[in-house]
Amino acid sequence: MRTFGGIDGDYGRLDNSSILLQPVPYDGTSTWGKGADKGFRAFLDAADNLELYDIETDSEIWRKGIHILPELTGFSSPEEMFKTVYKKTSEIIGTGKLPTFFGGEHSVSIGIIKAFTDKYPGITILHLDAHADLRQEYNGSKYNHACAVYQASKNANLVQIGIRSMDVSEKEQINIRKCFFAADIHSNPDWMEKALGEMTENVYITFDLDALDPSIMPSTGTPEPGGLFWDETIIFLSKVFGNKNVLGFDIVELAPIPGLRHPDLLAAKLYYKMLSYKFRGEK
Repeated sequence: MRTFGGIDGDYGRLDNSSILLQPVPYDGTSTWGKGADKGFRAFLDAADNLELYDIETDSEIWRKGIHILPELTGFSSPEEMFKTVYKKTSEIIGTGKLPTFFGGEHSVSIGIIKAFTDKYPGITILHLDAHADLRQEYNGSKYNHACAVYQASKNANLVQIGIRSMDVSEKEQINIRKCFFAADIHSNPDWMEKALGEMTENVYITFDLDALDPSIMPSTGTPEPGGLFWDETIIFLSKVFGNKNVLGFDIVELAPIPGLRHPDLLAAKLYYKMLSYKFRGEK
């Protein structure tokens, strides 16, 4: 049995895990760089090389147990993918364990987010991304990666971080007060507290890796200059987990570049950091 970070198999068993990791290696709607379907395997390979003691939180979160669920694959259409992911997410939420997800491209988050918004009215969807992803439909489907948070903007409290690329049509959908553009982040030292102030108590995080600057995360389908850097990102996430009830999260859009391993390790470390913040202080 493959485990996250090569942890002992007892800590990877379903009945002995507080954390569920659902891979959805789907790359059916990406429109430029392909390869997000290979992201999960690269993420797992990199995780095998992580140091699993987190200095900042003085913790070994793997001891909470991380169970990897079977990959969701074989979809004939974005609509089928959405229905399957929505149903599976609803089941995972019902287990009482922490639901976490790894893509795949960002369309996989649409079904996940719907399951959370159905279960938790008034939830905040915290969206870290280079792109607004607020198109109602794209390339003939409303389950396209460019539509990742359109429904969230209608059915939840959507807070967006790091946006620096969008279509003019998305201006009609965006809530400027709750959108923290990358350019404003770099010039406004108070942005983290303001963003926290826009969130409700319950939060679900969807993290598109192209939110990060391509100098540290080039392995995405649509990289954009001017993104977030590591330190500011984890400081912000630490504040979110410390002040809100984070019910789950996904990480998407890792499209590995052969021979370039540091982005894969960054994705694995980001995942483990978020777990460390979630369970900080627990034995």
